[in-house]
Amino acid sequence: MSKNFFGDSVTLNSGYTMPYLGFGTWTLDDDAAEDCVYFALKVGYRLIDTARYYRNEVGVGRGIRWAIQDGIATREEIFVTSKIMPGNSPDAAINAAIRDLNLNYVDLMLIHWSGYNDAEVYRALERGVKSGKIRSIGISNYSTPRAFDKIKNIATIVPAVIQNENHPYYQNENLQAYVKNFGTIIEAWYPFGGRGNTQKIFSDATIKMLAKKYSKSPAQIILRWQIQAGYVAIPGSSNKNHIAENFNIFDFSLAAEDMNLIRVLNKNRSFENW
Repeated sequence: MSKNFFGDSVTLNSGYTMPYLGFGTWTLDDDAAEDCVYFALKVGYRLIDTARYYRNEVGVGRGIRWAIQDGIATREEIFVTSKIMPGNSPDAAINAAIRDLNLNYVDLMLIHWSGYNDAEVYRALERGVKSGKIRSIGISNYSTPRAFDKIKNIATIVPAVIQNENHPYYQNENLQAYVKNFGTIIEAWYPFGGRGNTQKIFSDATIKMLAKKYSKSPAQIILRWQIQAGYVAIPGSSNKNHIAENFNIFDFSLAAEDMNLIRVLNKNRSFENW
């Protein structure tokens, strides 16, 4: 990352390095994704997240190649994640993702949801690793140790990442502690709680107090908490001011007592039921 601080990335159980902070592209169409991904890379992000379901891999790929062409970053410096759905023809879905991104490989590919045929979908991801199309693999929306074990127990490559809902009101520390035994990292989609819930967390009295204490925004406090707690976070936005603000979290750290203040906000209740 262009703005380095100690601990800005984590080494996955695959041996590859993944930034702790990335840019999510859910809800962006191809044109917006191209523009926002380019801007995010220019700001300093080096982790970009997309999915087949988002239908914006073409735009994401254009933004990445534009940034490479302009000398903002090399391909090797950019960590690209996509996801495929459970179901039939997973090998074709992997190939389509790489084709639409127009990249030689994907740094991380996930099963987007637990569902039909997901064991065979995971085996397809493993084949993608062996063929060099994918560097690391994992799962998304598997929120319990039992769900994780469903994949781990059939895997020859242990999942490197689980991408789940994770925010101050839903920290799911039990899952984080369990998968740590296997070198698996939790990545937070909707690190602010998601659309319709973000303001609930931003307006929390503890978050507001800490924002005032550190002269940072509630979003910056939450993202700083995420990475200090060992989570990868991928906030998304089409607002360039917010994109830049969300990356500006490497010039401060939360004290241990303040980390604990956020830890006790945990309600163990998710906002989504996917």
